[in-house]
Amino acid sequence: MVASRSDTEAVVFLTGDVMTARGIDQILPHPGDPTLREAVVSDARRYVSLAERVNGPIPAPADFAYPWGEALEVLDHHRPDIRLINLETSITTSGQFAPGKAVHYRMHPANIGCVAAARPDVCALANNHVLDFGYRGLADTLAALSDAKIGCAGSGSDVEQAIRPAKVAGHAVIASVGSVTSGIPARWAAAADRPGVALLTDLSDRAAAALAGRVLELNRNGDITIASVHWGSNWGYEIDPAQVRFAHRLIDEGVDVVHGHSSHHPRPIEVYRGKLILYGCGDTIDDYEGIGGYEVFRPDLRLLYFASIDRPSGQLAELRMTPMRTRRMRLEHVLRDDAEWLRTTLEQASRRFGTAVRRTGDGTLLVGG
Repeated sequence: MVASRSDTEAVVFLTGDVMTARGIDQILPHPGDPTLREAVVSDARRYVSLAERVNGPIPAPADFAYPWGEALEVLDHHRPDIRLINLETSITTSGQFAPGKAVHYRMHPANIGCVAAARPDVCALANNHVLDFGYRGLADTLAALSDAKIGCAGSGSDVEQAIRPAKVAGHAVIASVGSVTSGIPARWAAAADRPGVALLTDLSDRAAAALAGRVLELNRNGDITIASVHWGSNWGYEIDPAQVRFAHRLIDEGVDVVHGHSSHHPRPIEVYRGKLILYGCGDTIDDYEGIGGYEVFRPDLRLLYFASIDRPSGQLAELRMTPMRTRRMRLEHVLRDDAEWLRTTLEQASRRFGTAVRRTGDGTLLVGG
């Protein structure tokens, strides 16, 4: 059940990493070149067979909505006003593998319908995979999103475009930045004469003030202001004190929501001065189903985040999180025990911030409200 919202509230849908590449791309209607240059896997179809070995056959070709599975019903139920995803995939047919990287993600442009299925308003693009296939791959990605009428922030043909926040008319201003701590190569930084990402070389107060200033400059008539930040390591629940200081400074400067991502599992939640900080949203869509080694973090479990924000103040009214799991490369609802594992783990990880996580009768996880 979804609580009724007041006339002054807006609901923001937020995801972690959406990686519609490699194995996901191969099960969609227009699979691209499966060639990979990884140390162990040289063909993207191998990730499909690994997932099938764990949970059984995966339909192929699957329709564009398939990877989102039951998450689309959840989206329809919550009716968010703003939809923001971190798209960690290059949308291209380029074969120009970025040098010095162990993993490269690309999806065929004809499969853009898989991204569009969730009807995102904005894709955050300041991450460590958007230039996996060079400048051409980035240009193709920007063109594919533009043709699909999907907004983006965080990457561009030059630094001015890369740092420019995206606007969701009548609702939000969203800036996307990526930190070198997430593995973004320094050479990927956009410049006046070079395409690239909006790169954070440090997490200083000055960098936070500059980011907040860009967002607030475009704020009109009570728009919700969001800073989407790709940062930190892939695994673990500890948060670097520099990330905490940076997030606090953004809120102090007037930003309403800090949307953090990069980790492969959900990380702590903080409500600071009444405003929401998500330090890591975990993965949302990926092809990791058959890969072992980090089972203690339950990376098969996912969260869909729905934040109700009071427009006049930017304060968090409540955060509702729907537990999901990935199975056969598709999101589906979890069992009660899995939802409780997520609740307990998230609350323990967030204890240092004084955040309590409750579970409602329908299995939704709740902060505030």
